[in-house]
Formats: sequence, C-alpha cells, structure tokens
Amino acid sequence: MIPDKAPQENVFHCSEDLKKESHIPSFEKYKELYIRSIENPDEFWGAIAKDFFWKTKHTGQFLDYNFDVTKGEIFIKFMEGATTNICYNLLDRNVHERKLGDNIAFFWLVECSAKRYGRKTGRDMRVLYLMISITIDYFWFKEGNEPGDDLTVTYKELLQKVCRFANVLKSQGVKKGDRVSIYMPMVVELVVAMLACARIGAVHSIVFAGFSAESLCERIIDSKCSLLITADGFYRGDKLINLKLLADEALQKCRDKGFPLKKCIMLKHLSKEPEAAGRQSPPAKRACPDLEVPWNPDVDLCWHTLMSGAADECEPEWCESEDPLFILYTSGSTGKPKCNAASCCRLLMVSSLQGVLHTVSGYLLYVAATFKLVFDHQPGDVYWCTADIGWITGHSYITYGPLANGATSVLFEGLPTYPDVGRMWQIVDKYQVTKFYTAPTAIRLLMKYGSDPVQKYKRKSLKVLGTVGEPINPEAWQWYHGVVGEKRCPIVDTFWQTETGGHVLTPLPAATPMKPGSATFPFFGVVPAILNESGEELEGPSEGYLVFKQPWPGVMRSVFGNHERFEATYFKKFPGYYVTGDGCRRDKDGYYWITGRIDDMLNVSGHLLSTAEVESALVEHKSVVEAAVVSRPHAVKGESLYCFVTLNDGVAYSQALEAELRKQVREKIGAIATPDYIQNAPGLPKTRSGKIMRRVLRKIACNEKDLGDISTLADSSVVDELFRNRCATTARV
Repeated sequence: MIPDKAPQENVFHCSEDLKKESHIPSFEKYKELYIRSIENPDEFWGAIAKDFFWKTKHTGQFLDYNFDVTKGEIFIKFMEGATTNICYNLLDRNVHERKLGDNIAFFWLVECSAKRYGRKTGRDMRVLYLMISITIDYFWFKEGNEPGDDLTVTYKELLQKVCRFANVLKSQGVKKGDRVSIYMPMVVELVVAMLACARIGAVHSIVFAGFSAESLCERIIDSKCSLLITADGFYRGDKLINLKLLADEALQKCRDKGFPLKKCIMLKHLSKEPEAAGRQSPPAKRACPDLEVPWNPDVDLCWHTLMSGAADECEPEWCESEDPLFILYTSGSTGKPKCNAASCCRLLMVSSLQGVLHTVSGYLLYVAATFKLVFDHQPGDVYWCTADIGWITGHSYITYGPLANGATSVLFEGLPTYPDVGRMWQIVDKYQVTKFYTAPTAIRLLMKYGSDPVQKYKRKSLKVLGTVGEPINPEAWQWYHGVVGEKRCPIVDTFWQTETGGHVLTPLPAATPMKPGSATFPFFGVVPAILNESGEELEGPSEGYLVFKQPWPGVMRSVFGNHERFEATYFKKFPGYYVTGDGCRRDKDGYYWITGRIDDMLNVSGHLLSTAEVESALVEHKSVVEAAVVSRPHAVKGESLYCFVTLNDGVAYSQALEAELRKQVREKIGAIATPDYIQNAPGLPKTRSGKIMRRVLRKIACNEKDLGDISTLADSSVVDELFRNRCATTARV
C-alpha cells in the first residue's frame, strides 16, 4: 500500500533545514512508523499515551472493534478500562507537570472596525468569513478590536477560568453525561465553556454562531441539552449580529415544541448592563451603544455575575475512555442539518438530524498526534488555523490538538480581509506565524488579487502551509506554494471529516514528497482501500470509493441517539469497511487523490466524471479564479455538466471565452467532459466557513426555487443573482 521508495520526479520537497528538526525527517522513517502502527497498534498508540495522564490504566484490549454489519453491532473501543480527563491533560498537566503556567495560552484578534476602514472588496469581504485562530507553542494570544488592543491569557489563567466556569455549571445542576449547547462567537470564553464541560464530564454541543434560531433549536432538542451558553452579540464585517435575540427565538421554538430549556447563560461580549440591573461586569470589549439585549430573569443568567462568585478550583471528573466528549452537527445536502460530511447521508436520502459523537481517550490521543506530526509542531512555533471552533477543524486543531501539545493560539474574531486583502499576511508578520492552515476557497479568493498584497509583507517566519475542507486544485496549490510560501514551505493537504476526528490522509512536512492536489498517504493507524461498485478492492492505479479497513483512535463512535443510522450510513453499503462517501484515485506511485463526494460524481453517457476534475480543468484557464460543477438531468446522456465560473477582476464574460473554456475541458479530460452549460458567477453560494454549497448550485442548475435551509450562507444575495443569470437550459438536449 505504501511504496517502497518515494518518487523523485514531478514532486516537491521541503528544505533540508526543516528536515533537520522534524519529528519524522524522511519517507523511510514514515514508512517504518506506519507499518508499526498497523501491525502493532497497541505498541504505537501506547507510546503516545505515555505523554498523558491516566487516573487508571486500561485493563481490557487496547483496541477492539467490528466494522462488519453482517457479524453484529458496529463498535469501536479504545483503551477500555482506562480513566482520564481531557481538560486535565490540556491544562493541569501543562501548568503543573510541564511548568507552562506562566506561558500565554491565547492572543485574541478581533476584526478592524468596518466603519473605520470601510469595505474594500465588496462581496468577497462577506463571503470570506473566516474566524481566525493562531496557535503558538506554549501560548494563546487574544487581541482586541483595533490594532494595538489585545488581551493575553496564560495557561494558569485559562485553567482558573475553566475551573470557575466548571463550578458555575455544577451550581446550575449540570453533571456528568448532561449535554450543554454552546452558541458563541470566536471568543476566549467559547474555549472556556467547552473545556469546563469536559472538566465535569458534560458533553458539549457547539452550534456555529452563524446558524439560525431554527437550526439552534433543532440541535438543542436533538441532543436534549439541559442548558444553553451564548453571548449578547458580535460583528460580522460591519454587520451587528444580535446573538441573544436569536438564542431567545430558538428557546421559544424549543418551548413551542415541548422542550423548554430552563437556563441560559449569557456572556456580555458587546453590551453594557443597565445600572438598574444591579449586575457587575467588565466594560464591553467593543463599544456597541445600539445593541439591545433581551433579558428574561426567569431563564437568563449573567456569565460575569456567576463567575465572580465561583471558586478557582474544581476537581476534574474522571471519565472512562469511551465516555462521550462532544456532539457536533453539520449541514447536510437535503436542506436539513446532518452530522457529517453531507454526501454520506445523502446516499440514504434522509433529512433528520444526526450528531457525530466523539469520545474521550481516543480523540485525545489522535488529535494530539496529528497536530504534532502533521504540522511538525516545535517549541516556539506560531500556528494559525483559519477555522471557526463551531466546525470540527476548530474543535480538533484550534482547541484540543494544540492545547494537548502545550501550544499557543491566536483567535481572530472577524474578517481577515480588513482593512485590506493583505490582512492575513500582516498578522503572519506581526506574530511571526510559522504554521498556517486554511481552506482552498480562501486561497482561490486571495489569488484574485494577485501577488502584490502578499508580497507587501515579509512572511519569512512561515515554515509549513496547510489546507483543509476540500481538495485543493493544483493551480491554487502552486500559487499557495510559490507566492505565499516562496517555494520553501511544504504544503500539508489534509483530508479528513467530522466523523474521522482528525487527519486520515495527509503529507508529513519533511517526510512526504508532495504532488499538487494530492492528499498523498494515510496517517498512522489508518488503512485506506479503494472499492468498485461491487465492493471489490482495487489494487494499483485505480479509482472508486474511498473506504477504511480498520478504526483509528479518533474515529466517531456513533450518531447520537441513533446507532442504527450510524451503521446504515457508514457500514451497510460495504460490510467490513468504513465508507467515507468520497471518491478517490490512486496513481502509479501510490498517492491518493480525493475526487470529490460520490454524489458529486457524474454519470454522463455511462462514463463516471469527477466534478473536481472538471473544476480543476476550468480554473487552469488564466481568466478563471474559481469554478463549481454540478449535474443537471439530461434526456439523452442521463446527466449533463452545469458549470459556474468566477472570473478574475477585470475579465469580461463572452461567448469567445465560453468557447475557450469548453475547448480547455475537452483537451484536459476528453470530449465526454465537455460542459453543457457554463454560467458566469461573480459570486458562489458559500457558508461562512468558506465551503461552496453545491446543493444550492444544483437547485439553481435545475431552476428549483425550494432551497431548503440556507441559514449558513454568508451572502444570500449571491443566490438571487445566479438565478437571474441562469443559462437557457430549456433549449438544450
């Protein structure tokens, strides 16, 4: 499965300096450790477990599982019998054992004021709503809303805050196993809340602050939460979001549906309390005189008042290895939220809620190991992940993975394109960022503005670049590598899902020769395979369904409250395998290439085509910065290709350009892949985390106005414009 030798032609290598300090400095070392992780997982993961505290050691099998639905219930058990507390390992261990208490845990950056700087880039500012978190070894920094306004929190201070809020939760009757819903912007208190839950054994269910009241309500009811934690409001660009108003609307919907939530704790992030209220609090972190905060004294509790009366110490609740840690929902394709990569669930054509359930010990070890090795984390590093904690990337690679390694993070609340499109690189220089992790969508957007905004800044501190969220097309990879990284920074193109908990296919910076657009090889403990439609394993160069043959510590354990759905979604199609729902290609060198969701594969006249492959061909054209391809029913061919293209600034759409694009796709892939429709798309419908909502594009292609839940859209006006400018599909056959 892993080639004996790494290829030397048509690949990119890291610098020799990086190899000298790397945890895994060569392909040979990677292969040696990989074989050990597969043949002797007890020894491999047991060695990693020694870095962490265990109240009691495991007594049962180190790893036990069943992936075959024909042989009984699906289960995964890791370090059975062991007890620990993940919050203790993230904070107490670093403060008391590693003596990092005085080291900083957070820098917090909030966006520059829109009114102060003005909107520079129109829709793109709204589309690229990436809440930025930066992680540094031993530190977590928090910077305020204007340049020079900052807040720092040390590990000792963070531990104290978490203990105090854990005591707050206990005072409200929250106990081990209870579910707590968290609906907050990217503030330090979000991390405090989630770790406080983990400290007392409660299960957090974080709901992205961009979701609607209805979405919050559905998640509260599905996970049967006992308490809601929220904030008064936050800014998205120059738009004020009254989060408390949305939370109150969600709680009313819960009451209407027979699930009254008795308590809601609110953080004053923007507002100042009325003097008559008699509650003491620090001044607002960002002046907001227009924010009116609704208050229900029968339900609402003030975060600051509760914290002021809480004790500084809280004994951790010792949890079994397989006790639940968190539930996380994401949006699915049918217009209803589902808890995983959307397409897996779409195969079942279901629309009910599903919540990915992760457990304590396996998740701890896996995110700690992947963070350390994939980003080659070293003392003194500054790591920046541009995800929001409301998504799995934020859970694993802003909070749990970095803190487990004693890392320092920077949280950024706002838009990284303020005051201009060089904002990211200004932050890189300011904090001397060494490891940078972002989405291909963000890279393609920044490509539109050329290299000048990047090259205005030095970026000499950068050592490793990463991508997450979707396959990165080779053209964006080359720009990222050449312009941002100046051809000296390796790119870790990571493939994983909410369900996997952490990276499953990924390069290692010093060990893996890189191919632009390839996720390369499996991480330790992960055994991929490619199957055909009949479930037969394909050897050598091949393309088909990506599956995994055995579990790794961080894989999800179930769908909360619906284990049957878990089995049917991930294990029924191919018994004996975990089915990712993604298509994959393996080349002659053994490299894995993600081709897109299986339902993003098109069957055109009996030929399977990958939408990602067509998109890549389109963006190779000098005029195209981004493309999205979906299927549209065709009376003769079964399916046809409907393509949306976003052009570079200053490029006009024309019939001549359309002809060039069709020719390019034919030349790159073949005549069978020639687009049937190409639509000019100045903007694409994206979530606030930057992902393209392809189900919305499919609706537009078919002129279907019932879009389902689009509350996660960053800019709904994009959809209206795309409908107005649809291709004349009725004339085509």
